[in-house]
Amino acid sequence: MNRPPSLLITLLLSASALCEPRAARADDAPGFTRTEDVVYGRKHGMALTMDVFTPKEHANGAAVVWMVSGGWFSSHDAINARMIQEFLDRGYTVFAVVHGSQPKFTIPEVVADVNRAVRFIRFHAKDYKIDPDRLGVTGASAGGHLSLMLGTAGDAGDPKAKDPVDRVSSRVQAVACFFPSTDFLNYGKTGENALGRGVLKGFKAPFDFNKLDPETRVFRPIDDESKILEIGREISPVYHVSADDPPTLIFHGDADQLVPIQQAELVIDKLKAAGVDCKLVVKKGAAHGWPDIQQDLVVLADWFDAHLKPKQ
Repeated sequence: MNRPPSLLITLLLSASALCEPRAARADDAPGFTRTEDVVYGRKHGMALTMDVFTPKEHANGAAVVWMVSGGWFSSHDAINARMIQEFLDRGYTVFAVVHGSQPKFTIPEVVADVNRAVRFIRFHAKDYKIDPDRLGVTGASAGGHLSLMLGTAGDAGDPKAKDPVDRVSSRVQAVACFFPSTDFLNYGKTGENALGRGVLKGFKAPFDFNKLDPETRVFRPIDDESKILEIGREISPVYHVSADDPPTLIFHGDADQLVPIQQAELVIDKLKAAGVDCKLVVKKGAAHGWPDIQQDLVVLADWFDAHLKPKQ
């Protein structure tokens, strides 16, 4: 693709919102209330925030965690209630998570943010009147990648953590997402490295891995190729698949040039081999997003209905 990186990010973030950015308000849709800028964590002196959408009637006690991310760029301005209306209409409480955005933050840092968001939601489940064991996650493009990272690599929390939120699990109970990256080391074909390279060369910033030098207190770039590849595996969902992963639904266009459908096929094959309930819906002739994509949210909501039922 020959589009400049800034345009690519705009397109991807638009895809993650599935429609043009617009700050929805509760009086736009009387069926729900919106609480903006809930602080779910802090890093480097800055707040990490989410917006909480709560149905006014017929709340079903389950939640959908929405990864507001395109190209690992995240913005509060991209939160659009119309994108999640189907979930709200069915009684889901929706948490729209804004993570630390590229170009400032890299993918490992972003993954840490969204894990923190799920921990926060589960820790405060009673406050939001939701069941902590009925959490689904969704997103598109980078948001889909982050959804799968939570599905495959969410963990039980650190029982020794100082912050009680960090002692809580970041596991989710269902995943339903659009066109995610799943293996940056085999991207489109075996051996194709896309860690800010090749097809994803327009997205160097989120792959610009670094570490803090403890002596100088300066962040230094990681230039050891073996370490870069190690991180590449850590941020690729396909390497974390296990039998206890949640039911997973993926929509992907077979003409997608930015995130090849091979990426969805790889992780679906792994999930099937592990015995995980999963499904790939192929959109024939569709690229990275499609005009009537919002209609497919009905199928995502059906998936959550099927897999986030109350325990009997």
